[in-house]
Amino acid sequence: MSDICRGRKPVIDLLTKSPEKCAKLFIANNVRPPFLDELLEAAKVSGVIYQIVDPRALDKLSEGDKHQGVICTLNPVKQVDLDEFLKNIPEGPALIVVLDHLEDPHNLGAVIRSAEAGGALCVIHAKRRAAIPNDTVIKTSAGAALRLPVIQVVNITRTLEALKAKNFWTIGLDSEAKISIWSDKLPERTALVIGAEGFGLSRLVSESCDMLMKIPIKKDSAGSLNASVAAALGVFEWSRSYASC
Repeated sequence: MSDICRGRKPVIDLLTKSPEKCAKLFIANNVRPPFLDELLEAAKVSGVIYQIVDPRALDKLSEGDKHQGVICTLNPVKQVDLDEFLKNIPEGPALIVVLDHLEDPHNLGAVIRSAEAGGALCVIHAKRRAAIPNDTVIKTSAGAALRLPVIQVVNITRTLEALKAKNFWTIGLDSEAKISIWSDKLPERTALVIGAEGFGLSRLVSESCDMLMKIPIKKDSAGSLNASVAAALGVFEWSRSYASC
C-alpha cells in the first residue's frame, strides 16, 4: 500500500478513526481556518506529530497529484492473511466482496467504500493483474481502504473454494446470467464476486461460483454497469436483509 494519505476528508477520517496508522501530518502553510483548526485539533487529540510546510513539499510527496493542502505519511500496513482472517469469522450473516482482477484504482477505491458502508467484512483481490491499494484508492474510498481489511490473494478460484469451506455462497455478478439479484434474498453468508472492467468474470472464476446473478437493466441501455456500481448494488442488496446499519 502507498505510504501516504492525501486530501481533506481522507486525512481527517484517518486522524479521527485510525490515528495509529498515521506516522506524520504535513499541512501546507496556505491552509486556513476553519479546516486548519480542525486538523490541529485532530492531531492534538490523536497524538500525531504535524509540520507546517511549503505547498511545494506536498506537491513532491504526492508526485503532482491533488492533495488539498494536507498529507499524512503512513506507518507500514500489515498485510492480512486470508486463512487467519477466515478462522475468526463468526457464524451467522456475513458478506465478503471478491474482485476478479479489477484494474482501475478508482474502481477499487469505490468498491471498498461501498463494501465498508454496506457492512462487508473485507474485500479480497488478486495480487497480479489488478489495481493495488495506493493513495488513489485511499482517497477514492474516503479512507475506507485504511479501515476495512483489503486482502491480496494469489488465486481467486482457490480463494472461492476456501470461502465455500466456511459456508459462504459464492455469487458472481454477470450481466448474462438468467437469475436476477432481485428475485430472492441473497444467502446470509455471501461472497459477492465482481469481474474486471470490460471483461467481467473470467471463465474459471465464473465456473467456480455457486451461482451467477444479474442486475436487471433496460434492454436499450448501455448494456452493462461499471464494476464499482454493480458492486455497490450487490452489497446493498445483501445489506438491506442482514446488516444492522
